Amino acid sequence: MSYFSRPGHVGLLIGLSVFTQGVGGLIYWLVKRKEFVCPNCSLKWEYAGDSGKALANRFDPDAPDTASLPSNGIKRRLIGSALVLFASFLIMMGLIEVEAAAIAVGSVIGAAGSGTFFWGWKALNERRQALTAGLQRQILRLAGRRGGSLTVTEVASDLNLSLPAAEKALVGMDDGFRVRSEITEEGIIIYEFPEVLHRKQLEG
Repeated sequence: MSYFSRPGHVGLLIGLSVFTQGVGGLIYWLVKRKEFVCPNCSLKWEYAGDSGKALANRFDPDAPDTASLPSNGIKRRLIGSALVLFASFLIMMGLIEVEAAAIAVGSVIGAAGSGTFFWGWKALNERRQALTAGLQRQILRLAGRRGGSLTVTEVASDLNLSLPAAEKALVGMDDGFRVRSEITEEGIIIYEFPEVLHRKQLEG
């Protein structure tokens, strides 16, 4: 869905417009107007799957729904952003009217808003990490079925990912030890999983 189809994003747009005389809202709209987000997990569309539920089921077959995934913290981020904007307004008015009380109250509210926002941001990062870990488990299982070597195209096809997303996942797993990349004479990049490739020798 489009970014501003979500009520929370529209609320933040209105809040920015009100407290910045329209300037902040205009900048926010220009930056985000072409973005799309997943209607379930709220991640940017290129980082999400068909839906939050389908993504959870595909990454973890034992998970019946998205209940196993951490919260994305959208409410905390919205509340934090609103508090920071309100605090900025109070501090600005306090400076204009030379009111120390307004500045003090605004500072306290701003600190609370910043803490709430970063609490929500931390939750969003934890959710992204959970999704990434689930994707890596799927890739490892696929490597086991494919004999220990994969290409970006194979991962994209089997896991229903875009080529850039599949490449990013494999590059992120490439540590040179458990996962390593090799370029063939034909210029094809193959990602090898040595512990899977040499499983029989390891068992022996």
